[in-house]
Amino acid sequence: MIRVDPVTLEFNGVRLEPLALHHVDGLRAAAADGELWNLRITSVPAPHETEQYVRTALETDNRIAFAVVDVTSGQVIGSTSYHDILPAVDRVEIGYTWYARSSQRSHVNTSCKLLLLSHAFDTLGCAVVGLRTDNFNHASQAAIERLGAKKDGVIRHHALRRDGTVRDTVMYSILRGEWPEIKSQLHYRLSRHAD
Repeated sequence: MIRVDPVTLEFNGVRLEPLALHHVDGLRAAAADGELWNLRITSVPAPHETEQYVRTALETDNRIAFAVVDVTSGQVIGSTSYHDILPAVDRVEIGYTWYARSSQRSHVNTSCKLLLLSHAFDTLGCAVVGLRTDNFNHASQAAIERLGAKKDGVIRHHALRRDGTVRDTVMYSILRGEWPEIKSQLHYRLSRHAD
């Protein structure tokens, strides 16, 4: 049975720190980079919602939230979480992930996923890691599929969006036996990005 506790993880110029109230201003600035709260298919907080966003993340059972920090500058560039943690079946999900617009389409997402997946499989001993996204978030679906996750299916009429509409949720997963090949592929992608 897995036990998931807050932890700091660092790799490739990116640090995942347990989310705390002192990250509020940094998250507000990261979200402002691209006005990401205007995207109806994400959970990015509007400037006036950022403190409550952090408080909610900290108070939610079965969730360990992280601030994504650029190691060189010390800037907060986004957030991600383990959530829907099911210790009895050795399962976590990775989600609530978003990055400042200037950090998108860079090494950041691959580095963060490598950190979280390595910790989940290699340290915690997870049997499976899940990921999910809005059915209209095609960019997120493509990013999840590039990781090597398999599409499990769609849960219809599953969750509220920020605008009050109800989304379908696309579910993905990676099994422990698939992890070694995916890990190698992620390292390969990062090495190609460094060229």
